[in-house]
Amino acid sequence: MKLGAAMFFTDYSMAPDELARALEERGFESLWAPEHSHIPLVRRVSHPSGGELPKQYYDVMDPFVTLTAAAMASRTLLLGTGICLVVQRDPIQTAKSVASLDQISGGRFLFGVGNGWNQEEIENHGTAFATRHKLARERIEAMQAIWTQSKPEYHGEFVDFAPMMTWPKPVQKPHPPIIVGGAFPWGAKRAIRYGNGWMPHRVRQHYADVAALVPQFRQMVEESGRPLSDLPITIWGAKEDRDALLADRDLGVDRVVVSLAAAKRDAILPELDRWADLARLVA
Repeated sequence: MKLGAAMFFTDYSMAPDELARALEERGFESLWAPEHSHIPLVRRVSHPSGGELPKQYYDVMDPFVTLTAAAMASRTLLLGTGICLVVQRDPIQTAKSVASLDQISGGRFLFGVGNGWNQEEIENHGTAFATRHKLARERIEAMQAIWTQSKPEYHGEFVDFAPMMTWPKPVQKPHPPIIVGGAFPWGAKRAIRYGNGWMPHRVRQHYADVAALVPQFRQMVEESGRPLSDLPITIWGAKEDRDALLADRDLGVDRVVVSLAAAKRDAILPELDRWADLARLVA
């Protein structure tokens, strides 16, 4: 089972290049960068984990910028968006950002995607909250066409463009893995429809026990006709506990991701050391 780590990179956190080197030295498999373009001051929807919205949500840097810095500082570490809010991004430009980062990193990019919960943030980008899931699917399908075709075109309800030429294409073929975040069952269904993996969040209030959902997800995959190997599971929110990691491993989870505070190295490095020791115990 692989071990990843995520951080909201801010001007008061570790720098992405610094964290990337620290993770690679300790045997972590991947680094993940979340995304919020901004946080509206008036919100109708509360934070999914409950309570006040942490300050780092307001302050987080652009994930493609921070992951590029991390790519330049590492050799083997995989680099993922966790998650990229595709409903808030132009698909043609985002396809270029993904392909460019995959090229720069030598094929190490993981495209974690999600459709978002912050209604006002989403609507500030001109996206209707009620139809964001269909918009996300069309944008991802359009990006898949851009990555895999020399003269891509796409014609949908929300995304529509005639044949074009756009480079670079990604190093990974047919494209970087699209790892779909979202609650069960709808997020799982989206992963099966257009993804290359499912990424549930362990600690969100609307989730049941993730371990109980894994067999149901796998049954859905089998019923879809896709092989289980096409859709590995990444659990966001690893527990710092040997038995919990062993349970995830024995369940066949492909990867767990540690959520790190947006803090400096003095706070983060001892935590990484503890996780590295735990990972060796369950290897």
